[in-house]
Amino acid sequence: MNRHLLLAALAAFAAPAVVSADALSTDRPDFVESSLSVGTGTFQIETSVAMERRNGIDDRPRTMATPTLLRFGLSENWEARLETDGLLDQRSDAESPAADGFADIALGVKYHLPSPGPGDASTALLFHVDLPTGSRAFRADGVRTSLRGVAEWELPYECSLGLMPGIALAEDEAGQQYLSGIAGITLGHAWTPVLRSFVELASEELGSAGHSDTQFTFDTGLVWLVTDNLQLDTAAYAGLNRSTPDITIAIGLSARW
Repeated sequence: MNRHLLLAALAAFAAPAVVSADALSTDRPDFVESSLSVGTGTFQIETSVAMERRNGIDDRPRTMATPTLLRFGLSENWEARLETDGLLDQRSDAESPAADGFADIALGVKYHLPSPGPGDASTALLFHVDLPTGSRAFRADGVRTSLRGVAEWELPYECSLGLMPGIALAEDEAGQQYLSGIAGITLGHAWTPVLRSFVELASEELGSAGHSDTQFTFDTGLVWLVTDNLQLDTAAYAGLNRSTPDITIAIGLSARW
């Protein structure tokens, strides 16, 4: 690359930018959700392409997915949500047949609490119902409901901290209901007004003995706010135990109207 073009690109990231107080706030690419709702009458899409690989399993399955979240503001504090892993395509190194189709759909709501929480935290509650609506190869065993709480704090030196505990009620293969946990902690840093990064520890499912396996990941990524209404991001998620995919890489785009 021409040296002058490289310097210009670096300057574009490093230079101060004018970002309004109403700039786009997204729930991706980290696992911990944002505590903010999108606002009355606002429609927001957060989508991506993700590749997941499990190297520790004999047939080394890999899955391509299109995780997507649709958000619509019902009021200043309430939003309706539709979430799915979208189109799925699964391949493996073994002779087992490939699988493709659609993932399940989750419907939910988020409520941003108008009053600050402990330590002036920005807080929210999220309630989701995951429905077994996907293709046969990817359909869950039954309905899964979850309740999560989010708290976010602004820290010195352009840093931020987010926590998200939660609980889920699901069904196993035998049709028995069980409770499992949800947990995430994320630390972010804004390098410029439009460029930030994060590191995170997360568990989408803290398994219940005899019913499900615990999922545990270390995540990191970059977020670029292109305009007040458009964001690009990339992230990597590394599995920290045998029941979690070894690596997932995602590239995402978010926009609102």
